[in-house]
Amino acid sequence: MQQKKSNSFSNVMRESVFIKQNIVRWRDYQRRLENPSGEAPDTLAQMYTELTSDLAFSRTHFPDSTITVMLNAMTFKLHNEIYSGHQEKWSRLLTFWTREVPQAVYDNRKSMLAALAVFVVFLLVGIASLLNDADFARLILGDYYVDMTIENIKNGVPTDVYSQGSEAESFMGIMLNNLRVDVLCISMGIFTPFATALIIMYNAIMVGAFTFFFYQYGVFGEALLAIMQHGTLEISTMVLSGGAGFVMGSGWLFPGTYSRMLSFRRKAKEALKIALSVFPVTIVAAFIEGYLTRHTEFPLTFRVLVIVLSAAFIIYYYIVLPYLVGRKRHSSSVTDEQQSTL
Repeated sequence: MQQKKSNSFSNVMRESVFIKQNIVRWRDYQRRLENPSGEAPDTLAQMYTELTSDLAFSRTHFPDSTITVMLNAMTFKLHNEIYSGHQEKWSRLLTFWTREVPQAVYDNRKSMLAALAVFVVFLLVGIASLLNDADFARLILGDYYVDMTIENIKNGVPTDVYSQGSEAESFMGIMLNNLRVDVLCISMGIFTPFATALIIMYNAIMVGAFTFFFYQYGVFGEALLAIMQHGTLEISTMVLSGGAGFVMGSGWLFPGTYSRMLSFRRKAKEALKIALSVFPVTIVAAFIEGYLTRHTEFPLTFRVLVIVLSAAFIIYYYIVLPYLVGRKRHSSSVTDEQQSTL
């Protein structure tokens, strides 16, 4: 008899912990299921996956509990919404760019910051390496490129490298190469974030050495102006792609309360959303490099304007908007939590 009482008490405590850990999320789902048509299909699918997992756990351990009844009702309603066969609305395109991508960035802001930190650290490593060894530029950039750039500097056109080939050829070549780097950064996350970090490290060292090389030859101002016309977007996409790779890799390393495979699938979807937002920016950066950067005769005001507009876009879309979307979702969750305690 004493053993039965002990087991009963243990079961109650386990149910209490289970509810406490998940009640805020369930309240949030209940609120959002009041108007499920306003949610993106991917979001509904993720909610369904999580609820079915919660329901399976609850049925196993608390089959007669009211929380099991509640989870069953929510899962049933969500199942009907997902499989009702209604056509996806065109508004999904809008919500994807204005809500889903910013939310994915906000939810994974630590991974984004980690990618930025890796890039900055190894950018400085590239500069320090060139300071310590004058031949480091040849090691990382190649003899041909270094000799050509030195010759261009002597001729008074330090960034003439951007004038090589036709505009269309430059655009296509740069675009394909940069998209390849983006895909590599993201896909390497399958093998944990460390593989992605290696790609960021190599490219950051190259950027640091490349930029400081012009400083050593006294043409840093002109070179920086040319580089940052396209580099503001290009470098940003490199960091964002690296962050997406970190997101994917974190699914393997830090599954939390999910199974490792489920955690990876969830994080892979979020990484893909970030990646889909990065690819168009990479294409625009390649267009600027292929068609605009080469024209050093363009007015200074125009060239600075390109840099400012590029920076403004990155700051708003990948910092400000994610913060606003994320805080709005957080405020709703806090309200639900407060209501649940009443």
